[in-house]
Amino acid sequence: MAAGAASTGNWSRATGAMRAAMVLWVCLAYMRGVCEDWSPLRLLVLLVAATLVARWFLNAVRPPPSTPCGTPGGPPVTAPRVRLRDGRYLAYAQSGVSRDRARFKVVYSHGFSGSRMDSPRASQELLEELGVYMVAFDRAGYGESDPDPRRSPESAALDIQDLADALGLGDKFHLVCSSLGSHAGWAAVRYIPHRLAGLAMMAPVINYRWRGLPRGLARQLYGRQPVGDQWSLRVAYYAPWLLHWWMSQPWLPTSTVVDGSAPFPNALDEKNRVMALSNGMFHSRARLATQQGVQESFYRDMTVMFGRWTDFEPTDLEKPPFPVHLFQGDEDGVVPVQLQRHICNKLGWVSYHELPGAGHFLSAVPGLGDRILSTLLSSPASA
Repeated sequence: MAAGAASTGNWSRATGAMRAAMVLWVCLAYMRGVCEDWSPLRLLVLLVAATLVARWFLNAVRPPPSTPCGTPGGPPVTAPRVRLRDGRYLAYAQSGVSRDRARFKVVYSHGFSGSRMDSPRASQELLEELGVYMVAFDRAGYGESDPDPRRSPESAALDIQDLADALGLGDKFHLVCSSLGSHAGWAAVRYIPHRLAGLAMMAPVINYRWRGLPRGLARQLYGRQPVGDQWSLRVAYYAPWLLHWWMSQPWLPTSTVVDGSAPFPNALDEKNRVMALSNGMFHSRARLATQQGVQESFYRDMTVMFGRWTDFEPTDLEKPPFPVHLFQGDEDGVVPVQLQRHICNKLGWVSYHELPGAGHFLSAVPGLGDRILSTLLSSPASA
């Protein structure tokens, strides 16, 4: 693990050196083109100034180091954790019936700014009736789970597999994913299909640059997003190394999802947004999610979700050997329902459940958690 960390550090230094060289090259090319008549002294002064600017810029865009739980200066470890294949730790929380008497084992992957304390909000009565053991976990870099600088859709799926193995959930288990955390659901179809008995995704977030989407419609819907969100997604895709600086500076537009400023078209979503801001819940959740560093939680999430999907995209996937259900509100202000319909129509094997009058935060819809869990666990291949 130490060798891996050293390798990562060397790569970061090499990347920084290359970026600095690029900046200096641009400066030299500019001087050569427009400063041909300048004296050597003036050129030297300009070169020194350009070097200082480049150095300042590289320091400004470099994210601060993370502060993992349990390390000197880091937050304390308060939750149960399991150790993963690469030595990292994943924090989790359990609900429902005990593992030893459960008929169904369900893993829950939370959304953006969430934590292990989130769930589909199925009633305790239903969990008891069906015999459901549910485990939710802090995704890598969130809450009390160690950061993963190499985080990707594949690593998200393997984290879930490692969690299931460490807790003894058996050869197969069910998976429920919410919002941005659903990239782990698509990745599970791709990388660990042999481990799942069923999958349900709640308003899974979409990358507008997926090749399988209709380009004209994707551009049109992308253009309807707040300007700050459009620019944040551009940076996450084209210059992920710049994202921390971009989100930290005060004079350029940044994500309204991160700061909670964007109103929602759905009445329940908007009511909950205003309430969470007024009672402090929005900021307390954000502090809990980012206590090890905002770079390895929020911004790593944005980079993984809205960056380049090089190995696969959802519309590339083949039908898995288990049922897949997708629940989507038709008043979702975060995920355009038109694009969700396109993905499900193209795949064919996804059981698509469109919810009239529902927004993005489906776990807040009364009774919907029971419906989602009942639907997933009663599917023929789930038994």
